[in-house]
Amino acid sequence: MPKEFWFNLPVKDVQKSKAFFLAIGFAFNEPRSTGNDMVCMLAGEKKTVIMLIEEKMFAGFSQNNLPDTSLGSELLISYDAENREEVDIIAQKVIAAGGNLFSKPAEHQGWMYGCAFADPDGHRWNVVFMDQSELPKLKK
Repeated sequence: MPKEFWFNLPVKDVQKSKAFFLAIGFAFNEPRSTGNDMVCMLAGEKKTVIMLIEEKMFAGFSQNNLPDTSLGSELLISYDAENREEVDIIAQKVIAAGGNLFSKPAEHQGWMYGCAFADPDGHRWNVVFMDQSELPKLKK
């Protein structure tokens, strides 16, 4: 059984992407970073690794063409917020850092509050606060 998972994202400019994610609150593991072609970003309390890898290097690893993020999404990366206020703060930080906030903070289905943004390379992210006390109960 795997002990750890990490994710790899292709980016055009590793240092620009790093600056963006630092500005919105992510941390980096410098010893696992190689500078201009790959940096190790840490996400969440469990410190999930997201490697930001220069596109040419990424293409070599994946041995596949890179998707055009302006035309479609291969995945939506989602993470939770502590409360509604944190969602609003993240949205403000995304705008200030030059990200594309394509879905402003709003309530969804009566128990979720979130926003969504695209990073400088067009990868899509979803930030959501889930109010468990308002979660619809399943009928038996």
